[in-house]
Amino acid sequence: MIRKIAIIPLIFFVLFSGCVSETVPENGSLQFTSSPVGAQIYLDSQFRGNTPSLVTGVEPGNHTLEFRYPGYESWSTSMVVSTGSNNVFATLQPLAGSSQAAVTTTTVSSASPVTVTMTLNKELMIVGDSMIITGTATGCKNVLLTMYGSGSYENGIILSPPDVSALDTWSYTWNPGSKLMSGTYTIIATDPDKKVTVKKSFSVVGGGEVTVISNSYSAAKGDILRFSGICTTNAPYVQLVLYGPDRYAGGVELGTFSVQADKNWNFKYSIEATMPTGQYTMYVYDVPKTASNTVQFTVGYKQ
Repeated sequence: MIRKIAIIPLIFFVLFSGCVSETVPENGSLQFTSSPVGAQIYLDSQFRGNTPSLVTGVEPGNHTLEFRYPGYESWSTSMVVSTGSNNVFATLQPLAGSSQAAVTTTTVSSASPVTVTMTLNKELMIVGDSMIITGTATGCKNVLLTMYGSGSYENGIILSPPDVSALDTWSYTWNPGSKLMSGTYTIIATDPDKKVTVKKSFSVVGGGEVTVISNSYSAAKGDILRFSGICTTNAPYVQLVLYGPDRYAGGVELGTFSVQADKNWNFKYSIEATMPTGQYTMYVYDVPKTASNTVQFTVGYKQ
């Protein structure tokens, strides 16, 4: 009995020593991006989301990778994952194509400082125009962009990630087309590891209408006409210009007036005693002129 008790501590010590001497390798992370954006990611035959996506806790060593996207050839490869951050980018080819997508895998040093800046070429965008987004970045190979706004952008749309040049600059041109809804939009830029995030907001104007009505279509000199309407283009102001006989022939600007939160606007105009008798046209447009409307009235013929 004494010999058995003496052996137990020795066996425990041997087992414990074997455990603490084993070195567990550091796991790696994989930042997946693709063209087109939104490809399905299968790492070791397991679905891991859609591009762009960051997958962490990947064991270093050999792994299989596959990208799938409707209408495009599936792309697969074997790759070696190292500790730290790994970037993987693939260009998928349409089914009609015959060339295989190219892939580049790079390891980003964890000691590299990560910075991201962003600049928009305009703060007010008209529906149908494009937006040029530029910036700088260090410590990463590309920048991830997500656009939030009205309609289909309500939950965020991931844009194609622009590459960072050798001069640490990047650029992206956003062409949403004429179906874009007016409203306030926010774009978020971040590095693939999401260590640094910057955002910018801007307004989109257009795709709506401007209306105008008058409380009377004939007025005597000294009367006050009330003009009102709605503006659904997301413009903050409407501009009024009055056309008529004599000095009004070329148009007289009456001013810029605010569009209220309920999209209504209104204006009171006094008919001066010196205004020529005749027919007048009130021309109304939003600022910056994406929609307009008119209403006519007479001066001097009122009974």
